[in-house]
Amino acid sequence: MRRRFRVWGGEEPLTHEELKEKALLLPLLPGVYIMKDAQGAIIYIGKAKALKNRVSQYFANLASHTPKTVKMVSQINEFETIITGTEFEALLLECALIKKHKPKYNILLKDDKGYPFLRLSKEAYPRFSIVSKPAEDGARYFGPYAGRSGAKKALEAALQTFKLPDCSLQFPRDIGKRRPCLNAHIGRCCAVCSGEVSQQEYNRLIGQMCSLLDGKYQGLVDDLEKEMEQAAEEMLFERAAALRDRMRAVQRLGKSQLIFSGALSDLDVIACDFRGSRACVVILNYIGGNLLDKKKEFFDGASEEDAGDIIEGFIKQYYAMTQRSPRVVLTSHELEDWETLAQWLAMLRRGKVYLQQPQRGEKRKQMELALENARQELELLEKREQKTAKSLELLAQILGLPQPPSRVEAYDISNLAGADAVASMTVLKDGRFARSAYRRFKIKEAQGGDDYGSMAETLRRRLDRAAEGDQSFLPLPDLMLIDGGQGQVNAVLEQMEGRGLDIPVFGMVKDDRHRTRALVDGQGREFGIRTLPAVFALVGNLQEETHRFAIEYQKSLRSKSVKGSVLANIPGVGEQRIRALRRKFGSMAAIRQASEEQLAAVTNKTVARQIRLYFDGQESCGEQPEAKAREEETL
Repeated sequence: MRRRFRVWGGEEPLTHEELKEKALLLPLLPGVYIMKDAQGAIIYIGKAKALKNRVSQYFANLASHTPKTVKMVSQINEFETIITGTEFEALLLECALIKKHKPKYNILLKDDKGYPFLRLSKEAYPRFSIVSKPAEDGARYFGPYAGRSGAKKALEAALQTFKLPDCSLQFPRDIGKRRPCLNAHIGRCCAVCSGEVSQQEYNRLIGQMCSLLDGKYQGLVDDLEKEMEQAAEEMLFERAAALRDRMRAVQRLGKSQLIFSGALSDLDVIACDFRGSRACVVILNYIGGNLLDKKKEFFDGASEEDAGDIIEGFIKQYYAMTQRSPRVVLTSHELEDWETLAQWLAMLRRGKVYLQQPQRGEKRKQMELALENARQELELLEKREQKTAKSLELLAQILGLPQPPSRVEAYDISNLAGADAVASMTVLKDGRFARSAYRRFKIKEAQGGDDYGSMAETLRRRLDRAAEGDQSFLPLPDLMLIDGGQGQVNAVLEQMEGRGLDIPVFGMVKDDRHRTRALVDGQGREFGIRTLPAVFALVGNLQEETHRFAIEYQKSLRSKSVKGSVLANIPGVGEQRIRALRRKFGSMAAIRQASEEQLAAVTNKTVARQIRLYFDGQESCGEQPEAKAREEETL
């Protein structure tokens, strides 16, 4: 049973006493409560066994609340409740609503994309890929991994161990259509594309790789050893040698713990520690008694009284994201609602889950290790922030700023031969990259490789959104750093004229080796930073991060446009040739008008002939201008 019960009727803000009276009218039933501020924004979502008791607690005995709760209650202007049939249903609904709305007073993971997965597609010849989160698509998922680089290293190592392809060919479509690549010749790939590897053998190798990713490496080693001995008995010495090498590679990976860092754990240990108003949650993953991976999350504005709520919030979001649970989960602090959480984790696992707070024995030692990891992470973060703060102080002195900038925005423009122009905006807030504040722009008006026009368009759109009150573009920065020189800086300053803005803007000038050399203002004055290692590193890291973000967006757009290009309909024209044609001619109109000889200079005579026949056929059929325009847009 689910029934919505709205508590608030007027437009005027309700007083504390009025909110308290409204809360006392709620039923003693399980459900979810949604707190909102004066603007109607959702600031907190929680669940309750009895709504009346739980919600009324917020407005009674404020002295017993933590500072965070006191601050939240002071901003509550209305609330809604959703009654559910059971407390368990309330938990499921709470998780879904938090994920959807991301209220600022809930414990939120920084980014769901922080824990990538390996995906094994469901097809005749399954292939692996790296994805941000699992989906209900019938594919098999392994993870989560601590970061994308870790997932990539694990995938590369596993593919190399089993000599499986890492190319973009599709099987069985591309089998026998081309000669094996260099990886096949040097023994790093079994050359499925040659047609000499059966589908059965390919899937057997995939199965072995899955066992490795699942952490079952000892059983895999035993199976490979048996296969090796059997091959030796049958006098198949080359096969025996290949199995021996594979077995040794699996053993090396097992010792390095590279592959299993994202495998489904037998045991998770979750600990929370504090340093000032900052909390760090560390989760240690164990398989077969071995520590295989560590993940961490930081939360600001916390106190030790919030420890249970922080861990509970982390558990809900982390396991909702991974959609799987180990058999045992240990926590450093007592949880108020451990029974419901254990029931939910059991549903994810499809089996019983033990949620415990260990007090003694081996499990307590594992917990102490997790707590020590959390302490060390907090200490390291504090040291990094202190170092960054000093760098910002030096930067302010160099540039003549009245105080160190709290919010720094950096911008970069990226294009490929004048096409697919994009802009990126990254944010450094209080010395840390604020990835939730990153923004990206697809250049719509500036032509070709016009960096000045592209930068002007980007800043105009960014400032317009801020002027409209768009909270995702607020607040304005204390300092803007532009990838480029005086021209790019002046393009930005022109956009600030007439807006009453006085934001310092500097360009990040590079040397011949593409390294940051200095900062430059709109008058062409340079401020050297090479002699100050701390400032040099800070600006360089910011510049690299901004460039990475721009390139990442451009690649995604390029990939989409290539897959949707009409050129893909022409026999012999694949992704690489489409990109080569785009780099050479710049537009679909130019490709359409190119002669066969001009096309052959980019591809070959046969493909050039196919392209010309394709476009000549369209012209003879009397293609409409609207269709050509669609082609242009697709390109």
